[in-house]
Amino acid sequence: MAMVQYASPTATQEESAMAQKNQDLSSRQLLDLIGLSEEDPLDLLAEEPLDGLKGDLGAALRERYRSFSEPHRFAPGDLAVWKPGMRNHRLPRYGQPVVVLEVLETPLFDGESDAGSTYYRERRDLVLGMIWETGPGRGDMISFHFDRRRFMPWTQEN
Repeated sequence: MAMVQYASPTATQEESAMAQKNQDLSSRQLLDLIGLSEEDPLDLLAEEPLDGLKGDLGAALRERYRSFSEPHRFAPGDLAVWKPGMRNHRLPRYGQPVVVLEVLETPLFDGESDAGSTYYRERRDLVLGMIWETGPGRGDMISFHFDRRRFMPWTQEN
């Protein structure tokens, strides 16, 4: 299995190369590049556990804060998944286990310069590996950087 590393969970090496070449893409080509298609649609909100948002929004926000603030110790080789309500990237999906490749002592911060972006100064202190599921790299292990506060240890139950 080849090891491939991409800089961001939202861009592949192929996408980056195409952007550098300034090639015009049709919307279908763009969707194919990012792993979306009419045959295999991905609805980000459909996977979001929204049960806690039906009542008191303040209570739901405090619960999300509590979950975000609850620390977990990770070590290389551990399996992890998103904490409920903490996913802020398309991949991995909720419930999809990923393997911890590295825990960074000094966090990296996203270089996004637009303060209105959800990734503005996002902390990245956990390198996670997952299996790429679509396209030419299908089956390859890829790695992404994430904020460890958004993850919890994987168990059979989650």
